[in-house]
Amino acid sequence: MEPLLPGSGGPELAELSVEIFRKSGELSAALPSKAVRSGVAALVREMNSYYSNLIEGHKTLPRDIERALRDDFSEREEDRNNQLLSVAHIRTETAMRQRLADEPDLGVYEPDFILWLHREFYRALPETEWFTTSVSGKRYPVVPGEFRDYNVEVGRHTPPDHEVLGDFLRRFADFYSGPNILATERLTAAAAAHHRLAWIHPFGDGNGRVARLQSQAAMIRSGLDSEGLWTLSRGFARSRAAYYQHLQGADQQRANDFDGRGNLSDAALFRFCRYFLECCLDQIRFMTDLIAPFHLIDRMENYFGFIRVDLEGRTREHLQRLLKALCLEGEITRGAVSEILGLKGTAARAVIRRALDEGFVISPSEKGPLCLAFPHKVLDSWFPQLFIDLPVPE
Repeated sequence: MEPLLPGSGGPELAELSVEIFRKSGELSAALPSKAVRSGVAALVREMNSYYSNLIEGHKTLPRDIERALRDDFSEREEDRNNQLLSVAHIRTETAMRQRLADEPDLGVYEPDFILWLHREFYRALPETEWFTTSVSGKRYPVVPGEFRDYNVEVGRHTPPDHEVLGDFLRRFADFYSGPNILATERLTAAAAAHHRLAWIHPFGDGNGRVARLQSQAAMIRSGLDSEGLWTLSRGFARSRAAYYQHLQGADQQRANDFDGRGNLSDAALFRFCRYFLECCLDQIRFMTDLIAPFHLIDRMENYFGFIRVDLEGRTREHLQRLLKALCLEGEITRGAVSEILGLKGTAARAVIRRALDEGFVISPSEKGPLCLAFPHKVLDSWFPQLFIDLPVPE
């Protein structure tokens, strides 16, 4: 699987990396409120599951993901299975983030971490889903958190023999975690590792999801995750054909003496890394514009002005002002609502009740502070294009 880092295109990849670091910092600063950032990050985790599963050919509508997180599953078997896949992805990402926070020395390229990601995802699924089927129709078991013990073919690519998977993953970890990776090459290394992990194909099933989660972990370790405010999967899903084209291209063997010195094509690995980094930059830019406070406030006002015309005029005005304050401040005590809205206690409490009933705000208790919420009924208005209705690939 050499080369593990492209030898060509260094200046172009370095320039992209610098811009990604700069834009990531802008995204982190886009929302001044930690509470609002946390709420948006939870929404992005749902988005991440939606797009990662869509890449694999499984589509679950946002409202069905929301239902599944409340343990409300569809009676239709296919829809229920897709809901389970979404919940498994969200819970795995949540556990991954917590583990990375708790274990600062945890190596995100280590085989044990990659096995753990696979185990976390599959153990959230029923055992009836622990299998894969080959192109010829043969059924193979998938054991959560264990390497495949059989050989597979992936399109035109034949991954390494199952007996040497441990050797390949050890080389993978030693290289990408080693001192040979310069600070200026960290992002390029994360991109290259995404392909090389997919190329190794260590599991019978779930390789794509695990590779995307591992790349996300690498972004977190590099300080580029912006507290969970963006995701690569949306970029890959929007350009799914290009994603697979670049993955398959980087599977190719070296073309000639000008194509690196490893077994695989250096030029194709460079093209994949460039595509990967361009996706990062595109998604960071998208989310920065989407969550800019005054852009968000404008869309909230349009929502009340043009969609929620069922609400009485004064009620709309009070809800708008309350949500604007929450967007900017993040958390407000119930007692402060009277001052913000210019209302007496009883009238202010009525607005709070309406905001809670509508799902626009949440509170930890009956007398606790108020925080901004993002119910799925407002997503198309408040966060347009966050969930794109893409066709399910065949």
